[in-house]
Amino acid sequence: MRPTTSDIAKEANVSLATVDRVINARPGVSANTHARVNEAIKKLGYVRDVSAANLAKKRQYKMVFVLPDEPSLFQSALVSEITSAKSRGTADRTDIALVQFPANDPHTLVKALRKLRKKKIDGVAIMAPETPQVRDAISELKQHGIVVVALVSDQPDSESDYFIGINNMAAGRTAAVLMGRFLTGKSGKVIVMTNSMQSHDSVDRRLGFDDVMLRQFPELVVLPTLEGHGDMKRITQSLSNALSTHSDVLGIYSLSSGNRTLTEYLSTLKLNTEFVVIVHELTSHTRQALEQDAVDAVITQNTGHIVRSALRVLKAKSDQLDIDASQEKIRIEIVLKENLT
Repeated sequence: MRPTTSDIAKEANVSLATVDRVINARPGVSANTHARVNEAIKKLGYVRDVSAANLAKKRQYKMVFVLPDEPSLFQSALVSEITSAKSRGTADRTDIALVQFPANDPHTLVKALRKLRKKKIDGVAIMAPETPQVRDAISELKQHGIVVVALVSDQPDSESDYFIGINNMAAGRTAAVLMGRFLTGKSGKVIVMTNSMQSHDSVDRRLGFDDVMLRQFPELVVLPTLEGHGDMKRITQSLSNALSTHSDVLGIYSLSSGNRTLTEYLSTLKLNTEFVVIVHELTSHTRQALEQDAVDAVITQNTGHIVRSALRVLKAKSDQLDIDASQEKIRIEIVLKENLT
């Protein structure tokens, strides 16, 4: 039979209430008594059934997703998955809320995060650029006992508890291998574009891309990153300027959003050269672009897995349980026209 809290109380010669305080990390227990109870737990091999305890206490988890409010299809897919998770929340004893902030507005984001401190929530999953202000806001959430995970774009220099997303450095390296092999035997330049290099996912992807291109494909020169900041006219103008300045561009790598603007702009050009185009995230638009040969490859991640993983990790961290890292690993997927399903 599995040992119970009554067995622990008997072994440590304390009351059930004292055992409960120790197991749930509540105050009011002396260091000596705390040590005796833990020794009894270790001796008896007691494993706490957190799910049963939460069910008995009728605990309801409260989780919040914080995302930028931008018109990208990847973002829409994430929001759709969060909405689906909300509908399943009752069965999982989880209240899920979604907070969105204007993209590229860290001050509004910080205000939103500070409001969450005053609410009785268990965890926050945040997708945002890593800035000093955001790091401070995450630190404040942690001081209030709130679990924080970074979503899609990491917050490595903050006090966040976990990162949910693909290995973006590896994703960039993958894009470089594809680009180099698609352009085998050719010499020229490659354009890199993104929404913002303030986002850690873009930084990591660019670093991984550059590493492989420099070592394996030195005949291809990677140009400085073009940043669109969600402005379609700016993206178009930046691409136009780059193509006017460099007549030997052979490939374009899009690190994040702006893919619709990219493909629409390229469709208006009348050039002898057909660019190799590699983008991130499989959406309805990039799927169509693959089918129409406007894009050569899409590097993507499963948005449903991201949301489900975030909720599992937030719950586990809230309950001070170990995480199954293999279950929470988000895979890098490569989609070509030939393997579209």
